[in-house]
Amino acid sequence: MVSTAIAIKEATYQAVHDDSVMDFAAHIYHNREEMSTDEFINAMFKYSAHLSALTATLVSEVCLTKEQINEMIDNIQEFKKIEEEIKNG
Repeated sequence: MVSTAIAIKEATYQAVHDDSVMDFAAHIYHNREEMSTDEFINAMFKYSAHLSALTATLVSEVCLTKEQINEMIDNIQEFKKIEEEIKNG
């Protein structure tokens, strides 16, 4: 359990310090004065979404086996297919 907690902490650290995340944050920081309020809000939302998705991906890899991840992806795709069938009647 302790090793999993340490691995999750490391995965979170990796996500926050990922080059693409850091580049995005630097872009927002250095260009914030030129952005309109709406542009800034949009950029912050995209930054947050990118960081959250990367963190979730890396933490999932710590907590789940590749087989479990593939099963989860298959289930998500099946739910999407069912959703589309319901929408289309």
